[in-house]
Amino acid sequence: MSVRTRDAIGGRAAVVGIGATEFSKDSGRSELSLAAEAVRAALDDAGLTPGDVDGLVTFTMDTNPEITVAQATGIGELSFFSRVHYGGGAACATVQQAALAIAGGVAEVVVCYRAFNERSGRRFGSGVQQREPSAEGAALGWQLPFGLLTPASWVAMAAQRYLHTYGLTPDAFGHVAVTDRRHAARNPAAYFHGKPITLADHAASRWIVEPLRLLDCCQETDGGQAIVVTSVERARDLPRPPAVILAAAQGAGRKQEAMTSFYRDELTGLPEMGVVARQLWRTAGLAPTDIDVAILYDHFTPFVLMQLEEFGFCGPGEAADFVAADGIPLNTHGGQLGEAYLHGMNGIAEAVRQLRGTSVNQIPGAARTLVTAGTGVPTSGLILGTDG
Repeated sequence: MSVRTRDAIGGRAAVVGIGATEFSKDSGRSELSLAAEAVRAALDDAGLTPGDVDGLVTFTMDTNPEITVAQATGIGELSFFSRVHYGGGAACATVQQAALAIAGGVAEVVVCYRAFNERSGRRFGSGVQQREPSAEGAALGWQLPFGLLTPASWVAMAAQRYLHTYGLTPDAFGHVAVTDRRHAARNPAAYFHGKPITLADHAASRWIVEPLRLLDCCQETDGGQAIVVTSVERARDLPRPPAVILAAAQGAGRKQEAMTSFYRDELTGLPEMGVVARQLWRTAGLAPTDIDVAILYDHFTPFVLMQLEEFGFCGPGEAADFVAADGIPLNTHGGQLGEAYLHGMNGIAEAVRQLRGTSVNQIPGAARTLVTAGTGVPTSGLILGTDG
């Protein structure tokens, strides 16, 4: 049974600093160097020093241990350090962990970070090449012998069912890709800066795994991103307007697996994101109509449509039309399809910029932003808002 009551961390902590490296396809540097640069940039942005930090959070697959990042950046004693599971599904959960630590008095300033060479080094899109014996590996054993070897192939199963159920064609996914690339084209930090696409471009891109085309799949990126979290009270004394964490949640659904939850009764939704959505709305006391900007995890376009439906922005099967009509400002940084694939951490940074009024695709008066983490796996989400 998922949580049925409003939790106690909403409004207790805020994001006060964001920092990133260049997003590239070949950084030529170590992943530790990327992490250290992003952390220092985020602290500079927050008006804080390494000596102010007493907590660090990252998530699995990151090769930079918390204590090593502390050494590399001049951070001293740590009273809190944490690493969240399930890859990209943990992005927003890092901020939740930081908020929990601050609300509980365990730490005062926590930095969340992610850094990797995911294009020039290990490429997650290449799929499963070897797997140590584990329960997760045993579960994958039901899929791999039949050719489902990559994330795209796992998502394609659900995407095909979604199209069949709602009588749609693969062109429905193109609206997400076009929207993301339109925003990326105006973002100097984006890999696809100056390179918008059309629906015709989407339809002409090659198949990866039907019904997914090349332009339905996110990039692979080298880079780092860091987020600084502290109490709302302390945030008010810092130079940047705080992005208050109105709600933060994690979610795993029934019959949950990591990307291969094919034994559920339905494959047309994301029940784990439904768990997150219910808790975010409950804790923040908000509804979809209260959100000014949605930064939705877009490693594959079909799961953006399903997220919009899980959060109640539109009904089942209606999300493609909702995106086509610009029903809500979506992924204004360009998303992982257009800016960079930092497992969702760069999306959190964009949500903060929207609240500060500094986004390159600024939505006038943006006061409430929704951010989600990786889909198809146990996941997480945030609602951030202005102070007051």
